[in-house]
Amino acid sequence: MQRQHTSNRTVILLILGLLSAVGPFSIDMYLPAFQTIANDFNIPVDKVQLSLTSFFIGIAFGQLIYGPLLDKYGRKKPLLVGLLIYIVATLLCIMTRDIEHLIALRFLQALGSCAGMVASRAMIQDYYEPREAARVFSLLMLVIAISPILAPSAGALLLNHLDWHYIFVSLLAIGIIILVATYFYLPESYKGSADFSLRPKAIVGKFWEVLTNKTFLIYCLVGSIASSGLYAYLAGSSFVMQQHYGLSQTQYGLAFAFVASAMIFATQVNRALLKKCSSPQISKIANIWQSLIALLMFAGLLTDTLNFPILLGLIFCYLLGHGFIFPNTSAMALSPFKALAGSASALLGCVQMAIGALTSGLVSFFHNGTIFPMVIVMGVAALLSLFIHFFGGKSADTAAF
Repeated sequence: MQRQHTSNRTVILLILGLLSAVGPFSIDMYLPAFQTIANDFNIPVDKVQLSLTSFFIGIAFGQLIYGPLLDKYGRKKPLLVGLLIYIVATLLCIMTRDIEHLIALRFLQALGSCAGMVASRAMIQDYYEPREAARVFSLLMLVIAISPILAPSAGALLLNHLDWHYIFVSLLAIGIIILVATYFYLPESYKGSADFSLRPKAIVGKFWEVLTNKTFLIYCLVGSIASSGLYAYLAGSSFVMQQHYGLSQTQYGLAFAFVASAMIFATQVNRALLKKCSSPQISKIANIWQSLIALLMFAGLLTDTLNFPILLGLIFCYLLGHGFIFPNTSAMALSPFKALAGSASALLGCVQMAIGALTSGLVSFFHNGTIFPMVIVMGVAALLSLFIHFFGGKSADTAAF
């Protein structure tokens, strides 16, 4: 694949960051509204949580569609179609008046938003060598990490003055801005391959080629399972902080912003560490750190000492580890692929979101009015990720790092 270089590097990175963040922003901005939506529809809050699970399922499923399209038709055309789907679905979310339609429309909204996630990862592989790609992933992670700081606070601010539907009005405006920026300012990084077949058998064969690559499989699982702890936190945080600990919507937004700042700090330190350390080394140490935090959370549950300040601090430390794990494992998983960057990116994102959907669904399924479901799922995710890293990472190819 022909690598391209441009003087508009900053603009391109900004747009790639926005494309990566549109999904997370669509998740985080309406989290403070869970109880408000439940009250509006006269339903329990755990049913509103299913709209988050449907979003994760939509992102997981949709990425499998976009991956082959990005390899066949280039990066921009499928990306623009996805953004249009996102805009239409968001418009329909504004008009919905019942939870069943909201759950379905969030699935459709996710199908559109995931185009940006797949395309941005594939474009990084088009432009950069593996080690540099890890640093660029850290930059994108910075943009993604800002969304949990801005989005819940913005959502809470809107809820203080307007109806919850206006959260989706804001998302609609964001989607339109990103569509315009992508169309006019993001250059095509790969023209596509006319030889790439879209027949189901051929597509499955390409995905299988990616999935059976040992480096991809190991680091995809390590990163995805570690990330699933974040999704468990997203699913449970609204209840835990607002209902269990009694925070207001504004206080919840501030608390959410505080713990999200851990990822911003981690991604910037990660960029500096990559000048001296390898991605496998950094991600393994971060795995150990996150698992130690998980054990502390378990100890807090057993001793009934998890008051709000302690839990908030532990979640901050937990997400600190995630900020090191995600960019490094993503770069390592995608490093073996150039011509199949779109398919590899799609499969990576699908696995990440499928496991995220599972963990968020588990938090909702085991909802019992306590903090136990969220904390236990987060802890198990960290420990399982560390286990795979230690026992599977030895057989993965890390020569490029």
